[in-house]
Amino acid sequence: MNHKPFSPADNIQDLQYFGEFGGVNPSISDSSTYTFLSAKTMFDTFEGNAEGCYLYSRHSSPMNLYLGQALAAMEGTEAANVCASGMGAITTVLLQLCMGGGHIVSARTIYGGTYAFMKNFLPGLGITTTFVDITKADVVEAAITPKTTVLYCETVSNPLLEVADIEALAKIAKKHNLKLVVDNTFSPLSVSPAKMGADVVIHSLTKFINGSSDTVGGVVCGTQLFIDDLRNVNNGAAMLLGPTMDSLRSASILKNLRTLHIRMKQHSYNAQYLAERFEQDGLKVVYPGLESHPSHNLYKGMINPEYGFGGMMTVDVGSLDKANELMELMQHRNLGYLAVSLGFYKTLFSAPGTSTSSEIPMDEQKEMGLSNGLIRFSIGLDNDIRRTYKMMRTCMQDLGILKEALSTL
Repeated sequence: MNHKPFSPADNIQDLQYFGEFGGVNPSISDSSTYTFLSAKTMFDTFEGNAEGCYLYSRHSSPMNLYLGQALAAMEGTEAANVCASGMGAITTVLLQLCMGGGHIVSARTIYGGTYAFMKNFLPGLGITTTFVDITKADVVEAAITPKTTVLYCETVSNPLLEVADIEALAKIAKKHNLKLVVDNTFSPLSVSPAKMGADVVIHSLTKFINGSSDTVGGVVCGTQLFIDDLRNVNNGAAMLLGPTMDSLRSASILKNLRTLHIRMKQHSYNAQYLAERFEQDGLKVVYPGLESHPSHNLYKGMINPEYGFGGMMTVDVGSLDKANELMELMQHRNLGYLAVSLGFYKTLFSAPGTSTSSEIPMDEQKEMGLSNGLIRFSIGLDNDIRRTYKMMRTCMQDLGILKEALSTL
């Protein structure tokens, strides 16, 4: 029996692919369709019974399967299917699991695009969603109905950084015969939801996994049976809706994936440093690595410690005007970019209430604690984070933000 502990980074590093001509990178198949030596093999491939044969790149391609294999190894699942975007992954999973109608119990603080899909799009297909405080198990269970098929959450929520107790949610899902779907975009390598009982794990590859803000992509990780269902030529959502990733993009992401373990350590180190200093300065900081975070101990027990608490942090400066002033000044002083998305080598910052979470109505934003003055930071790979801190602190001093914060201590 193999007692080797699960190591997501080692699982990625242990995979080796050889290109068609012996290259250290697998060769990119620049074809949308593939030829067959016999008509029967083509038929068998249509039926899903010809392992190793390629039909049409919307169904699969060599490079997409290479990338999927690496991501399944990272998450510890049997298989994975890559998509053209994170939303392509999310929408195909929910449509596949709720085919014919159904009900979803979802965390209330999730990515705005996911919220809009559940709240505004799915009801037209007879699929409804109840949004709950995912940190309260009794509230989650009370929302389940006989029509519920999916329990949905983000490991660390966007943008409020609430932490989902995946093991507890998995027990609830199993008790009620539901599928637990976890978006793990904020915490690759740090958290392994499938090992805690999640049925399906989703990532937006656009973010930390790719890391260079030049590619849009997504992935669904799960059992071989579920991935086969997604790809089924007759009723598979991933096959029929067409969110196919381009082979060139798959190759780019696969190359960047090899350095993810190095990058995540630096993202986490830098975010931890800034969060601790800003909290000492009296700012309203939310970061799972701080003892002041309500789920700090829970998250500490969930993570693979070497990768830390992640690169995402929020700071509430009190008002939207002040948040905009600060972000514009930090960008002007080359401290990062006023931009959505995350996982870039430079720090990215935005006010989510008017950007990535703007799909959520203002009254619901207020109810969940999303204030106008909240800034979401994706902390970059700065070599000297102490220098960065001093420069950010100076920006806050120049705008009077630090003085206001210190006056409340």
